[in-house]
Amino acid sequence: MTNRRQFISKLTAPFLAMPVLSELAFPSCANPYEGPVLKVALMGLGGYASRVADAMQACKKARITGLISGTPEKLTSWQQKYNVSAKNCYNYENFDAIKNNPEIDAVYILTPNALHHPQALRVAAVGKHVICEKPMALNARQGKEMVDACKKAGKQLLVGYRMHFEANTVDIIQKRINGNFGKILFFQGLSGFRIGNPSQWRLNKELAGGGAMMDIGIYSVNGARYMVGEDPVWVTAQETKTNSTLFKEGVDETIQFQLGFPGGAVASCLSTYNMNNLDRFFLNGEKGFTELYPASGYGPIKGRTHQGELNHPHVAHQTTQMDEMAAILLENKKPLVPVDGIEGWKDLVIIDAIYKAAATGKKEPIMY
Repeated sequence: MTNRRQFISKLTAPFLAMPVLSELAFPSCANPYEGPVLKVALMGLGGYASRVADAMQACKKARITGLISGTPEKLTSWQQKYNVSAKNCYNYENFDAIKNNPEIDAVYILTPNALHHPQALRVAAVGKHVICEKPMALNARQGKEMVDACKKAGKQLLVGYRMHFEANTVDIIQKRINGNFGKILFFQGLSGFRIGNPSQWRLNKELAGGGAMMDIGIYSVNGARYMVGEDPVWVTAQETKTNSTLFKEGVDETIQFQLGFPGGAVASCLSTYNMNNLDRFFLNGEKGFTELYPASGYGPIKGRTHQGELNHPHVAHQTTQMDEMAAILLENKKPLVPVDGIEGWKDLVIIDAIYKAAATGKKEPIMY
């Protein structure tokens, strides 16, 4: 994990200056957007950050105006690729200087899980909005501290729940709200894949905070909540580990968990790093059913109900997410499903309870 130690170490290498462009390039459109634009700094320039950055090129309400990384070479190449001014680029030692930079409204934290909490506290302290990738933190205690810090600073904390804005998912949620499925009885969530590179940070307990549950199982945790429309009140869980070399102590391979909801619905879910062909949500009610398969991948998402197929066109999830988050931060828009810090904290409360239930073998209450 030498590269990750370097990733979080204090780096002060100078950056190569790039010409400052008067404006960023946007895709042409018949009706150019003329409203407020959210100016975003991306923190942590890894693989997922690249996906976010590419998708943001199609955004109308959000654009990349800053970069934060521990790797000077990445800052240089990303400046060129995304037309970011060198004066808006920082490392992990000096990024507190964004406090005095009016060209940055919010910081999107895309670093390994263990870094979300301390970095979010620093961003809030210098008066910028925080957008944080999921899981928001390593546990509910850290999540609550992040919520409190942003509240104290008078800034918003949003979590990268891209599925809350995906068209097929939103359609199903609206149908459930409208009563199309009747009283909700059962949810099934299957989230997992066979993980590759054994040296990646996702298999490091110190950086990831766990294993599959923190990375992919959280989709079924969060999905159970927005599909059923309630927060669960109890959980039972069982952990299976077939490869203790790859999945070391504290890094879960496979966890099956069951949730109970106040309205009487139950959920049966699977989180794993050792099976492919999953990524499926199923919701059953007294009047009908719905299914998403794939349910949370990068797309296209496919959905159907007892009334037929859903055929919403695919748009890069991160494009929609960032435009919608810009509307939340700049226009006080209220999303159908929240993406705020409390939403992220609730998932962490549930995950804490899942780990506890897997360890004790008992039915554990979920206390928010």
